[in-house]
Amino acid sequence: MDSTTMSPMLDPSDYVGVSFWIISAAMVAATFFFYVERDRAVGKWKTSLSVAAMVTGIAAIHYFYMRGVWISTGESPTVFRYVDWLLTVPLQIIEFYLILTAIAVVAASLFWRLLAASVIMLVTGYLAEVNAGSAVLWPLFVIGMVAWIYIIYEIFAGEASRINASEGTVASKRAFSALRIIVTVGWAIYPIGFVYGYMGDGNMAALNVVYNLADFVNKIAFGVVIWAAATSDNANEAAS
Repeated sequence: MDSTTMSPMLDPSDYVGVSFWIISAAMVAATFFFYVERDRAVGKWKTSLSVAAMVTGIAAIHYFYMRGVWISTGESPTVFRYVDWLLTVPLQIIEFYLILTAIAVVAASLFWRLLAASVIMLVTGYLAEVNAGSAVLWPLFVIGMVAWIYIIYEIFAGEASRINASEGTVASKRAFSALRIIVTVGWAIYPIGFVYGYMGDGNMAALNVVYNLADFVNKIAFGVVIWAAATSDNANEAAS
């Protein structure tokens, strides 16, 4: 698309640009909500809600910029999207660790394994996208998928799952279960979008809409799960 013919204003018929706009507003609203709701949480959950607000706040900043890139150039804002993910996905891994450390003594090695897997997943995904059309595209995609599968294994059958099952409170178990569903089902939206976007001649419009939808689900819903557990735990303590 010729950038010299494009308007800097959002065209209401540009469904990709509109999706960026919607997600921008949703991330700002979620950030405000999570920050305000910290006052309703008991001590151990306040940090988790702060992290949830950081995730959506960082995403909001990037979405404002990514929307501008798309509107001005019509090109996929790949670099800025992965900068967003490199900041927010490790924060979501931290959320798992915070839930576990609130209920038990957890080895730091667990956190570093999950963090390393998330970084491998993101770096290989980025390298695959910037090398679209080359022979390394799909091998890099497979490596990223293996890293994601390892995270799923860890939270369903590994050390993280065992700690939650044996030591968790009602609220923490509910949060942990919901978060691992998001990481499994919600994060699956990303590779679906990747495959759809890079098969054949590629469809960058569809790719960005799918990625935007995935971010809406995985960042905001992720925070809502933390908020629900935090306020539930607070209510339980008050009742007792």
